[in-house]
Amino acid sequence: MIVLKDILYKVKIDAVYGNTDTHINAVHFDSRKVSLDDVFVAVPGTAVDGHDYITKAIESGAIAVICERLPAELINGVTYISVESAHHALAIMASNFYDNPSKNLKLIGVTGTNGKTTIASLLYELFKKAGYKTGLLSTVKVMVGQDRHPATHTTPDPMAINGYLKSMNLAGVEYCFMEVSSHGIDQQRTAGLEFVAGVFSNLTHDHLDYHNSFAAYRDVKKRFFDELSPKAFALINVDDKNGAFMLQNSKARKVTYALKTYADYKAQILENQFHGLLLKIDNNEVWSKLIGNFNAYNLLAVYAVAIELGLEKIEVLQYLSELESVGGRFQYFISQSEITAIVDYAHTPDALKNVLETINTIRTGNESLITVVGCGGDRDATKRPLMANIAASLSSKAIFTSDNPRTEDPEKILQEMEAGVEPQFYNKTLTILDRRQAIRTACQLAQKNDIILIAGKGHENYQEINGVRREFDDMKIVTELLNNMNQHSQGNV
Repeated sequence: MIVLKDILYKVKIDAVYGNTDTHINAVHFDSRKVSLDDVFVAVPGTAVDGHDYITKAIESGAIAVICERLPAELINGVTYISVESAHHALAIMASNFYDNPSKNLKLIGVTGTNGKTTIASLLYELFKKAGYKTGLLSTVKVMVGQDRHPATHTTPDPMAINGYLKSMNLAGVEYCFMEVSSHGIDQQRTAGLEFVAGVFSNLTHDHLDYHNSFAAYRDVKKRFFDELSPKAFALINVDDKNGAFMLQNSKARKVTYALKTYADYKAQILENQFHGLLLKIDNNEVWSKLIGNFNAYNLLAVYAVAIELGLEKIEVLQYLSELESVGGRFQYFISQSEITAIVDYAHTPDALKNVLETINTIRTGNESLITVVGCGGDRDATKRPLMANIAASLSSKAIFTSDNPRTEDPEKILQEMEAGVEPQFYNKTLTILDRRQAIRTACQLAQKNDIILIAGKGHENYQEINGVRREFDDMKIVTELLNNMNQHSQGNV
């Protein structure tokens, strides 16, 4: 049995009412999961406030309540603990509840607007190839050694994070690579975790619906590096103008990487094709199956982390050449009619621009580039007109369609996208509300050697409309459509 006072170690407590020597079974922040002798942490959220469910938690058997605001009436036999931040308290308690599992492995956090999933996933694969037992906490999946678990958030809640890390301890995992989102940092989900390294990829326009301003978004990312210990290292992309800012006040050892400016780790792109990249890293040439300038940065970050963690240079270069692209990240398929379809998670203006510029750099100009793109509902609306104009300006044809409208009117989202298109690009755009029909239209418009980019959803295998998730996989749909069209055309020969 676990004693309440033991999991309160390092929690910033304002006041205690009751007995902390009591035994507890579990810690929950969802009142629906509370049962006899559990602790309920009343976490204030953006939509729901846990303080409104304290009574329900106690009725379900909670023996202790952690809260920022005490209820008007305190019930005998229940321990109430007042804290400054319930988010912070939950994270520290979660770590203590699972015996501080992050201390028993090497935990590497990756943050930034774009590239988090690719960098973390490639590091997981590289270290696995090197013979280490590895773990992964990412947007796409959670891996405990070889065991796969579904991912629900880029950065899970503290109980889930520490539960997975504890499972990794039991499985003998030595290295864990973790995506760290701005939401996760802001809600202190990573508090109490001991990182040996932090990686910064880049910072561009995203999540302003949550953070309200770019400065606030940037400052939250910086907090992750501020909290790294002097024993950790911070690896920063200094080609990004915000890179140096991330290092200010950080106590961690500072390491840099770049393609354009002076840095500790440098790379040069020698060849950039649809079949891959030829890079020069530390005066060694290495061929990668990944595509595009943005992946040159991702690969360089992976290389730098591996070297900093003690792997041999030649060994790392060999493994880099063997790594495959991450699902939904510049994932491509070439049909029998020689049409190239690319599916990418690009859901920010900068990510979309990077992908389109990469395609335009590689293609000869004789092929058409048809882009299918939408913007998610209940998310940062300010990027909608920007993304639409980028798609229209950098494509031969841009088809605007639904992404995950969630609870918003999809037609309204599309109108906000259309409003951003400059007049000279009007004749290059189409708007088709139904995503499947939009992809079908792109396939029908495409001729031999043309390129179709389907952006925004990447690895996601669903589309969320009015709170309901329906099966929808961009890559699966475009592959089936192109294959069926090819068979149909052969039948008419």
